[in-house]
Amino acid sequence: MIRLKNVKTILVVSENKSFYDGLQPILPPEEFETNYVSSAGEARRFLLNRPADIMIINTPLPDEHALIFAQDYLDSTMGIMVICKAETYADLAPQAEEYGIVALSDPCPPAFVYVAAKMLSSITSRLQRMEQKNKTLLDKMADLRTINKAKWLLIDKKKMSEPDAHKYIEKLAMDKRISSGKAAQEILEMLE
Repeated sequence: MIRLKNVKTILVVSENKSFYDGLQPILPPEEFETNYVSSAGEARRFLLNRPADIMIINTPLPDEHALIFAQDYLDSTMGIMVICKAETYADLAPQAEEYGIVALSDPCPPAFVYVAAKMLSSITSRLQRMEQKNKTLLDKMADLRTINKAKWLLIDKKKMSEPDAHKYIEKLAMDKRISSGKAAQEILEMLE
């Protein structure tokens, strides 16, 4: 299936398939691609093979407490929503909010679920962009560390000055049409 860029993947985790069926008219397919699993274990297996942007957990789950299960995914960019019975909402909601999980009481108006899914979609997009920027910065920092290490090896073993070592790395990179980081890595491999 071809996935449009603005379509978010939702994983619905619910022991009750009718809950998933009830979400279908609320979450339009042009905005959300929904997938269903019936337990936390199935959800874990699903997420190993395929990422999801949003996870909606209908409590209770047959094999695990919803919040304990959800905590395993707090470090991801996935938005998480827990829908619980009205009698457990007062206990569960503050814990969920502490972890950054959206909690809704069941029954709730369909519009609430849609709005919460749209908010999670927006937050997920922002987190994904931030994660990409962070990865780019970490890669640049790693390159700078490699370049500096190569420079100091050139200074130490080839008795170059720092400006000469820097020029040497840049020239090697230009001559080989590779990044300065890769050129520095080659120097490290050659001199270590």
